[in-house]
Amino acid sequence: MRKVLYMLGRIRQDQLREAKAPDKAIAEVGDKFAWMDKQMNGFGAVNNNEKLAEVMTSGDFTYAVMEFVQRQMLPGYERKGFAFEPLVKQDTVPNFLPVTRYQNRCGVDDLEYVGEKGQARPGSVQDATKRQWQVWRWEKQYDFSYEALKNDDLGYLQSTAAAMGESARRTLEKYVSRLYTNALSIAQLTGAGALYSTTGRLTSARISAARMAFNQRLDACDEPINANLNWIVLHSGLVDVARTIQSSQLVPELATNAANVVRTGWDWIEDPYITGTAPDLPWWAFSGPANGIIPLVLARMQGMPGPIIVRKKSDIEAVTSVLGTGRPVDPILGDFESGNVVLKVMDVWGTYVSTGNLVDISGGYYSSGIAP
Repeated sequence: MRKVLYMLGRIRQDQLREAKAPDKAIAEVGDKFAWMDKQMNGFGAVNNNEKLAEVMTSGDFTYAVMEFVQRQMLPGYERKGFAFEPLVKQDTVPNFLPVTRYQNRCGVDDLEYVGEKGQARPGSVQDATKRQWQVWRWEKQYDFSYEALKNDDLGYLQSTAAAMGESARRTLEKYVSRLYTNALSIAQLTGAGALYSTTGRLTSARISAARMAFNQRLDACDEPINANLNWIVLHSGLVDVARTIQSSQLVPELATNAANVVRTGWDWIEDPYITGTAPDLPWWAFSGPANGIIPLVLARMQGMPGPIIVRKKSDIEAVTSVLGTGRPVDPILGDFESGNVVLKVMDVWGTYVSTGNLVDISGGYYSSGIAP
């Protein structure tokens, strides 16, 4: 009905225009039909299947009603870490030049029998072993525009500082992993013979063989030393194997009742950066630096115990006149030229400066994980 009224009003206005009626008369006709239309709001017809009032539906509001505009950030992945600290000796250096450390890796000669009125032969003392390590800078820079920071209604960029810190830790973990997984370090261990490497997969028998290999370590004078197998560092695919060995009273690989004598006395660390193809997954064994044997070293700069995040200071200041005194502005405004906000995460670390990065192979053991 309201649409009919609207059409009648338009027809009457067109007739008046053809008759060259004054504009005022045409407007009055439009006002009258509009008034009649307004009076019909909310009235229903006698027939309940029809409505006089025009109905508004969600289809009439494609954007205001039908488009869902809520945005939110979903949690990201939880990163797998590498708790390498028990494996390395921590040291602090004053600057970026190599520092020198000396280790006495041998005692003096044994005593000798001397007969009556005999004279003792002179003994010998070996020189200390010289080791050197140094540190280097590790950095990454990020630039953000002022507009991007202001438009970040999700707080996506606000968490960037935490992500930068995690990146520094992740980089350090990969660095420590490469100290023993690099080809030169592996060559040092395999070249030293059966007491330093094997090709077998991780089993209780292999762990026993590795532990007995540590028990036979000698110093530079070929004297026995206390070298214990404290840690097994393994591929992520070997975690359940290590758990099974530690939790089994009996040897898990045998169908007999043989006692599992290697279930205690050592612990394992998962290194998620070790690469390998199942079932031939590599693993390493280490004697921790607490025994006086230093397989690996991690050096840090004095005053830099961990990563830091820095921001470039803004070179903008606010003024009220050309000659007026300036005042600092919010650093988020960035630099004068482009409005960029520049951040940098930085850290300083290093290690033993030599082939392969193993300080002392007496503290290490390697297996390629290849059967048998």
